[in-house]
Amino acid sequence: MALTSFFQSDAPKGAAPRALSIMGWTVALICLLPMLAVALAALTGGTDTLTHLLSTVLWRYTGNTILLVVLVSTGTFAIGVGAAWLVTMTRFPGARLFEIALVLPLAFPAYVLAYAYTHILDHPGIVQTTLRDVTGWGPRDYWFPEIRSLGGAAAMLVLVLYPYVYLLSRAAFLQQSGSTFMAARALGSRPLVAFFRVSLPLARPAIAAGVLLAVMETIADFGTVAYFGVQTFATGIYTSWFSLGDRAGAAQLALCLLSFALLLAILERMQRGQAKYHDPSRGQRHHPPLKLTGWSAGAAITLCGIPVLFGALFPIIALFNMGLGSEQVLTSTRYLGFIRNSLVLASTAAVLTLGAAIAVGYYMRSRPGRSSTTAAYIARLGYAVPGGVIAVGLLVPFAAFDNALDAWMRATFDISTGLLITGSIWLLVFAYMVRFLAAALGAYEGGQALVHANMDAASRSLGKGPFATLRRVHLPILTPSLLTALLIVFVDVMKELPATLIMRPFNYDTLAVQAYRLASDERLNGAAVPSLVIVAVGLLPVILICRQVGRR
Repeated sequence: MALTSFFQSDAPKGAAPRALSIMGWTVALICLLPMLAVALAALTGGTDTLTHLLSTVLWRYTGNTILLVVLVSTGTFAIGVGAAWLVTMTRFPGARLFEIALVLPLAFPAYVLAYAYTHILDHPGIVQTTLRDVTGWGPRDYWFPEIRSLGGAAAMLVLVLYPYVYLLSRAAFLQQSGSTFMAARALGSRPLVAFFRVSLPLARPAIAAGVLLAVMETIADFGTVAYFGVQTFATGIYTSWFSLGDRAGAAQLALCLLSFALLLAILERMQRGQAKYHDPSRGQRHHPPLKLTGWSAGAAITLCGIPVLFGALFPIIALFNMGLGSEQVLTSTRYLGFIRNSLVLASTAAVLTLGAAIAVGYYMRSRPGRSSTTAAYIARLGYAVPGGVIAVGLLVPFAAFDNALDAWMRATFDISTGLLITGSIWLLVFAYMVRFLAAALGAYEGGQALVHANMDAASRSLGKGPFATLRRVHLPILTPSLLTALLIVFVDVMKELPATLIMRPFNYDTLAVQAYRLASDERLNGAAVPSLVIVAVGLLPVILICRQVGRR
């Protein structure tokens, strides 16, 4: 009743600020809980498990994870920055089409691409079968790249993650003034030299942020590396928790991965804070696009077309062909259950995450200062924490609570309560909130910039408190941004795999889990059906992003 009265009428003096602080810090502490739980469980797990990990798999996990990060960051940088510069700074046939098409692979989870390309490139796939039919070679007469490898996993991740770098790089290039680039050209630099010496350094903070997003998604990925048999920290956490039943080992591996992720986030924040550029001519003169003709135009079309072709068009065609040959029926009772479970989890998590983003964002807006800034920074940490780490961090304390409560109820009332929290979908929903709150908060803050401070002052002059101002002024203006945040979180939850695999209630499977299970059983044709549904849902926010990309 107290919270409702805040929204329906003016709050008592001093009560609204306290409520804002409580709401903001409650969300921040929920986001901090899994990280503290992982650290505590790892440090209290004893040294025997850690010694065993050091002597067996830890160095392999570390080496594979670092190598994967290096390959993905290099690939996403090359494709994302190169494509962004071509469609922004040059003009060639189809450039406006590629501006939008280059975003399409963002709709695909990496593990879906892994299933499609395994079907195409594996030994019984159409490529190698055609090669043997044409040449008459036997299975041992030729060498073909192995798709189920660390290199194959890196290729899948590059194809779906380069749009992060592309979008941020393109925005940075569009915001640059043409004066500096033209000055470099006037001093005799060729366009490519001017790009490396002028345009690229000016866009470095945005590029670094995009590469960091790709790296964070890489270390969080489970479906691709697990299917390709690449041992990383993400697969190690799942194996330790389920296959080996080693909770301490899973917590210690999760702590290693958490430390690595937070280190990357801190380094990116530090370099972004130091890389500041001031260009008084920005916005006064735009860069005149270079018109490409002949072989240079053909090269640009090829360079922009390859990631679209291999990252979106080929996988869609392959998945459709695989789905047509499967025995999976979307209208069956079983599949309707998978769809219902996915929609319930995604919609519930999206609403909860959006509410948390509003609480934190409005707290920072209404009560600017060190306290609100710290709460917002903690709430954003989830984007740097893989889903498997969050799952372990929430399961450890709540499983201990459930067991302690069950033991007390048995001893006191001879009643078993079982797993009240650990076995519910609500804990899984909270894991989604922690993981994707940063995305919702970013969309909310982007829309909040449209609400001028004078609007808040006018509302206060009319006697309205903070919550009435939020309800009557902010939320109506922020409706498009809120819907965008809601949709982004919804689709991210639909695609999320590691936390869902670890935390889902018994016999409560989603489309992502069904696709992973069928692919693990080498039933790729069957895995194509739930994968296509996930991709179809993922295209919704991508279409919205494409509309924004098409607007200068």
